[in-house]
Amino acid sequence: QVRLVESGGGLVQPGGSLRLSCAASGSFDSINAMAWYRQAPGQQRELVAAITSGPSTNYADSVKGRFTISRDNAKNTVYLQMNSLKPEDTAVYYCNAHIVRKRREYNYWGQGTQVTVSS
Repeated sequence: QVRLVESGGGLVQPGGSLRLSCAASGSFDSINAMAWYRQAPGQQRELVAAITSGPSTNYADSVKGRFTISRDNAKNTVYLQMNSLKPEDTAVYYCNAHIVRKRREYNYWGQGTQVTVSS
């Protein structure tokens, strides 16, 4: 069974930084694209940043220049470095990964980690 486990969320003041981590565990062949999404109360889940196995990256316009996504393939882990945080970044952040098992690709989600930006 494949699991994605996130860590690193918490409460931070505006202008502060946080680093989220998401580690994949279990039995699988490889990991293709990985991404971070977020969902604020009363809003739809939105893509924050994504990284391919290439790796190439893309970001939501709202986080460009402030957030950086990266991955460590040896650790099956994706990171999201969040700088210059704003109150509007407050949300539950979810890790997403496209994982190959027995030559088929499956889409997995983590359980989510809360990020709160407030003074």
